[in-house]
Amino acid sequence: MRRVFTGLLAALMLVGCATAPMGENYVPMVDFREGQRETFGKDLSECQAYAAQTAGAGQSAVAGAIAGALLGVVLGAIAGGGIRNEMAGIGAVSGAVGGAGTGEMSQRAIISRCLAGRGYSVLN
Repeated sequence: MRRVFTGLLAALMLVGCATAPMGENYVPMVDFREGQRETFGKDLSECQAYAAQTAGAGQSAVAGAIAGALLGVVLGAIAGGGIRNEMAGIGAVSGAVGGAGTGEMSQRAIISRCLAGRGYSVLN
């Protein structure tokens, strides 16, 4: 159980180490047309608010860790022997990392689609 906790803690610490604006704070690169710079700040804030309504990296990491740990326990039980805790730890870490990436990309996509829907040319 100690390994599971240690692995989960390490994965969550990695999620928190990013320095670029992430998730709901993401600001995509936009090719502005005439008159768009004046309304961009307001539109970006509204799109970021939509993105904040979905699960972000932290929430998705926790959900992924729980699902991964459960899957690891099941696989460890099937395999037998004393590897159940190790499999749970591996599952928790991989689930946390995968979940965090999914939450982050989902929020970025919402912001990009929202701005594109408002007429901005989103480059990334």
